[in-house]
Amino acid sequence: MEQHGHVRVDQYYWLRERDNPDVLAYLREENAHARRVMAHRSRFEDNLFEEIKSRIRQDDSSVPAKYDDYYYYTRYEEGKEYPVCCRKRETLQAREEVILDVNALAEGHEFFAIGEMAMSADHTLLAYSFDTQGRRLYAVRFRNVVTGEWLEDRLEHVTGDLAWANDNRNIFYGTQDPDTLRASKIFRHTLGCPPSSDVPVFEETDEAFSVTVFKSKSKRYILIASHQTVSSEYRYLDADRPAGAFSVIVPRRRFHEYEVEHDGDAFYILTNWNAKNFRLMKTSVHRTDQASWEEVLPHRDDVLLESFELFRDFLVAEERHRGLVRLRVIPRSGDGEHSVEMNEPAYLAGLGENPSYETSTLRYVYTSMTTPHSVYDYDMRTRTQVLRKREDILGGFLASRYSTERTWATAPDGAQIPISLVYRPDRRTPTGNPLLLYGYGAYGISLDAAFSSSRLSLLDRGFTFAIAHVRGGEELGREWYEAGKLLRKKATFTDFIACAEHLIRQGRTGRERLYAMGGSAGGLLMGAVINMRPDLFHGVVAQVPFVDLMTTMLDPTMPLTTGEYDEWGDPNHKTYYEYMVSYSPYDQIAAQAYPHLLVTTGLHDSQVQYWEPAKWVAKLRRMKTDRNRLLLHTNMDAGHGGASGRFQRYKELAFIYAFLLDLANLADE
Repeated sequence: MEQHGHVRVDQYYWLRERDNPDVLAYLREENAHARRVMAHRSRFEDNLFEEIKSRIRQDDSSVPAKYDDYYYYTRYEEGKEYPVCCRKRETLQAREEVILDVNALAEGHEFFAIGEMAMSADHTLLAYSFDTQGRRLYAVRFRNVVTGEWLEDRLEHVTGDLAWANDNRNIFYGTQDPDTLRASKIFRHTLGCPPSSDVPVFEETDEAFSVTVFKSKSKRYILIASHQTVSSEYRYLDADRPAGAFSVIVPRRRFHEYEVEHDGDAFYILTNWNAKNFRLMKTSVHRTDQASWEEVLPHRDDVLLESFELFRDFLVAEERHRGLVRLRVIPRSGDGEHSVEMNEPAYLAGLGENPSYETSTLRYVYTSMTTPHSVYDYDMRTRTQVLRKREDILGGFLASRYSTERTWATAPDGAQIPISLVYRPDRRTPTGNPLLLYGYGAYGISLDAAFSSSRLSLLDRGFTFAIAHVRGGEELGREWYEAGKLLRKKATFTDFIACAEHLIRQGRTGRERLYAMGGSAGGLLMGAVINMRPDLFHGVVAQVPFVDLMTTMLDPTMPLTTGEYDEWGDPNHKTYYEYMVSYSPYDQIAAQAYPHLLVTTGLHDSQVQYWEPAKWVAKLRRMKTDRNRLLLHTNMDAGHGGASGRFQRYKELAFIYAFLLDLANLADE
């Protein structure tokens, strides 16, 4: 392994040449190899895809949300991959207006994704961003939704963030650095003017920070947020004065993270200032310095304050306690504080779409591993609720056939790791079932116990599905996250191993029936775990895996690198370098037997470059001592999130399930 400046060069370095015909040929041959190995299950794979697809209601629609005088919603048409975006004026019985048919826009594109849709203050002009490659480089177009006219204005190579000023003529948007794709600048575009005359309003010069722009719920302010792993900074501008100058709420300070919303004459601030698990403060819009902040919700050692929603008469806090989310309703005057009741041992709940300030109705979403995605309207005065929509699972789905549980594994250092499980009790066997253990464990992202209709294809054939809520996520509070990052990162991996061993000891599965899966940073988890314990799993799926840690983190020209030194460590410092290389999946490949392995990636991935998994597979092929399957599949038309269509995205999943079910000898034709 050679290192030239910040670039590490080895025998597979050439695979990063995205436009090299030899590289493309290499990836296509790997795809062909994967297809050859799985050819005996091709019909089963096709049947799985049709089975997964058959559970989806084709003519589905979302619950309308009222913005001013309009109800906005999306709906799907029979056989179509993309939504039709619609609205109705004043009542749901009014005539439907189609504001955007994404199916028409996607014609002729292998990949098409909407980034953001933003309606002008007077509800006449729609701006939307879209990506036709999967690399999250967006273009923006404008449409008069009253006349149907397309405006000539067009923005190229932008981030996708959009925020209208209240004059219905100026709009704010972001752009990226061309090489690193870091969101670094915010511009103001005036309709009818060429993009070359757009006004730069903010540039983030610190390479560790990225910027976003959005509009406050109150519609009074345009907000620019600069975020880095451990710091943030907000700027605000009166939305009635788009040509004005932005002001800073409080200047950035290392290890101070905060978020801002506006209400009346105050800014409400979610902050970790002297509050590891965050607290809620407020301050006058005329005095935003920290000395002027007043506490609204105090810090608690055992509860993580994740988010909040402001209404005229209520404040709703989204909190996390012992790994589960709860919604706390707090009247802004008088008594009556309470939490919305949730009745399952493991679930996901969260704030829904709540555009109205005057209402006493809270919209929230709920799901569990046995309950499909549900939307509720909760009356905060009467404490009654109405189920507005539950995802309709076709094909005779009955929630009563499935059971969900929560159990706890003990890590080597004594920490208790929660595990969420779902299975069919009537498929359980005395010797244990095949079990798929899923994990992530990074960035403070919590993996919650949510429903998946596609997962039924595993459960109905006897699989148990489990989520390991390992450190590096934020399920058990901020400390849970910090205990799985930087020089404590290996706890993520040993937690996952402890969860696997716990499930075996419980008799739920055995090593020859145990499988693991994770994506992106969860793919790094997969790579690290199979280096440490290659004997523990029968098969592993690594989706868009971040496995060549050192090559990426040593190259500041790569997307995400400089902004993630506080997540993984800066390898330009010896202590971090030695620790990171000691678990980097690519660097720790050994001459040993590995489990069956399926690796997926996307050619246009802007987050984990396709060559990371490609190099990893190539090196594994050279060094592993077993004859187990090692498959690499590259989606040549997509990026980090895979295919864009609502049905097409399941084709890759059908291939993954065919791989797992074949290994488990459950691939019924």
